[in-house]
Amino acid sequence: MSGTLPSRKLGRTAISVTTLGLGLAPLGNLYRAVSDGEARDTLQAAVELGIRYFDTAPYYGFGLSERRAGDGLREEAQAVISTKVGRLLKPDADVDTSVERCGFVSPMPFEPIYDYSYDGILRSHEDSLQRLGRGRIDVLFIHDIGKLTHGDRHNDRLAELIEGGGLNALRRLRNEKAVSAIGVGVNEIGICLDLMERAELDVLLLAGRYTLLEQGAIDELFPLCTDTGVSVVIGGPFNSGILATGATPAAPARYNYGPAPREVRERVTRLEAICRSHGVPLAAAALQFPLAHPAVASVIPGFANAGEVRSGVEHFRMSIPDSLWSDLRTESLIDARAPVPGPQAELAAQ
Repeated sequence: MSGTLPSRKLGRTAISVTTLGLGLAPLGNLYRAVSDGEARDTLQAAVELGIRYFDTAPYYGFGLSERRAGDGLREEAQAVISTKVGRLLKPDADVDTSVERCGFVSPMPFEPIYDYSYDGILRSHEDSLQRLGRGRIDVLFIHDIGKLTHGDRHNDRLAELIEGGGLNALRRLRNEKAVSAIGVGVNEIGICLDLMERAELDVLLLAGRYTLLEQGAIDELFPLCTDTGVSVVIGGPFNSGILATGATPAAPARYNYGPAPREVRERVTRLEAICRSHGVPLAAAALQFPLAHPAVASVIPGFANAGEVRSGVEHFRMSIPDSLWSDLRTESLIDARAPVPGPQAELAAQ
């Protein structure tokens, strides 16, 4: 199977991204080790199947994901790459790289240090260029700013970003055309609304908050994005895995980077039952659903090997009957205001 995938523009920029992209946290050894060979094969399969948008971050494997992305995509001139700022990687010769750290099983001897300052943003951008082996990065996201990540330190981190000049550093990089777009890459809605009032952002990377399982972003955030021309990239379309595996896999289902609570498992069981009644894999509905909203430019699942990429593209291209979406609405399993995919031609290869 090969082909191309449709593309959409990112906000007011000149950049277009494929509607199916690839999140590269798994290539940073998220939860399990992936070999260099598997990483290369994953990227090669994605390119062969038409994926041209790839998202990584210094945090993913403490530099490992960026290095693998650089190695695997160096000859791909059409690839659009986004990465993130907000953490610097501090060398630590004494760190135990044999154990899982922050969810990553990475051999890279670095510790992530938060830094949203002017100098920190510029240094992070420069370091990412080195790890990626590229002269330019297309999109730069502020990573994991918000109360969900920082708790009581949130106001201090936000002040570092705003008063400490982090936002000004991002504006400078965009004005100098060192990057084409700037935005926020987070798992929470509130900080997106806050920063959209403070800066002219191009794109939001919102993970887990607009999926087949939950649609809270439709209340306030998405209307604002539509009105202001800010695009949304949907990360975590499987809500950390449960919308890919279902509620009762052999291993414990994951939701929001941890074990799925009972109420989430029960809701997913209902979603899965309706999908099954229409002969549609739950993962296919989960991949296609977010793109029906006009604010959404791309959905970026994280696949850890070439087989998962091939399966994901098949699910993305799959024809889904309108009656499935109607049944989900009837059972109040998706928000009645949420657009649903219509004719499947847009999702199919051109």
